[in-house]
Amino acid sequence: MTYAQGRRFLDADSHVMELPGWLDQYAEPAIRDRIRPLHLGGAGALADNAVAQAEARRGDPARAAHLEDALMTSKGWHALGAFDAAERSRALDLLGFDAQLVFSTFAPTQFAGDDLELLYGGTRAHNRAMAEFCASDPRLLPVGFVPWNDAELATRAVEEAIDLGCAAILFPSRPPRRAQSIAHPDFNPMWRTLEARDVPFVLHVGGAGRLAPAELHDNGAPVTDFLGGGENIRAKDYMGIAHMTELFLAALIFDGVLERFPALRGGSIEQGAMWVVPWLRRLDLAQQSFGRNEPTLRDLPERPSDYVRNRLFFTPFPGEPVGWMIDQCGDELFCFSSDYPHPEGTKDPIGRFEATLTDTSEPAKERFYSANLAEMLGRDFART
Repeated sequence: MTYAQGRRFLDADSHVMELPGWLDQYAEPAIRDRIRPLHLGGAGALADNAVAQAEARRGDPARAAHLEDALMTSKGWHALGAFDAAERSRALDLLGFDAQLVFSTFAPTQFAGDDLELLYGGTRAHNRAMAEFCASDPRLLPVGFVPWNDAELATRAVEEAIDLGCAAILFPSRPPRRAQSIAHPDFNPMWRTLEARDVPFVLHVGGAGRLAPAELHDNGAPVTDFLGGGENIRAKDYMGIAHMTELFLAALIFDGVLERFPALRGGSIEQGAMWVVPWLRRLDLAQQSFGRNEPTLRDLPERPSDYVRNRLFFTPFPGEPVGWMIDQCGDELFCFSSDYPHPEGTKDPIGRFEATLTDTSEPAKERFYSANLAEMLGRDFART
């Protein structure tokens, strides 16, 4: 019996848990020695131990079979299919999901920075690695990563990632230093490529860097996040989790990117979605308040909230009141995600969501669990 049953499930968020050296093998010789080692930071000794156990398990069918009984309880590197592609296909069999987007976890930190040769060389290595992890199972949909430090290089990286088979392109939500806005005309070829190739962009937690100023965590109390370090999401981080995403998406709307590229679609992944309810109203209020003095905003033929409803999608956290959110905003915005195998996805994401959907219609549930993500992904997903 699979975990998910009774309907089609498309999962908007899952991850690879990288092992040391994983990225290096996909890097070109010119930058291979400059790829930084996998650094787990605040995860500390607990993560180091998990990685060591994962490496020892690699290629051991008996240990993999043992994990099948702990499908929803073993998390991180301990999970079935955390880093092994064949195991991941077996995990999908047991999960019962028809498809899932697959993100990396730590790899972009191994080449991030201002060195464009390393940055975009690392990007190519990352996207090759993700494409190969997913290559043997059409249910696994690789998410490419593209930094937007340089418009020409970013456009080329988007094209390369799509050619590799990436089903979505992840952009950082915080601008790099001294960079142009993603709404600058220099980025039009990049957006045009995504539109023409029918591939969405996505934003994800982690793409904004530090979510709350470090000073707000220096409160004289011990660090209390569950991995024992200071780099994981805590309550104050959660309160600002979508701040840069709100601004990024607002820039695309206010500066006319979604108007110029009417088939461009995108999603906000693992950043909660309850914030979308008031944000839609604030978008329209901004147009009313500032449109007189900002021509690009004034001249939009649609309300900002209409661009959101027609083109953008959001994944709630398990436990957020999705039924109420649908009542407030409509059923076209929100998508199911499991965050497998990250612990934030909880041991029973479907159960947590179902508890908030008791008064929601079956058509609206179908949109949440599959149809909205199918619409975001485009291609043939709506017909499979």
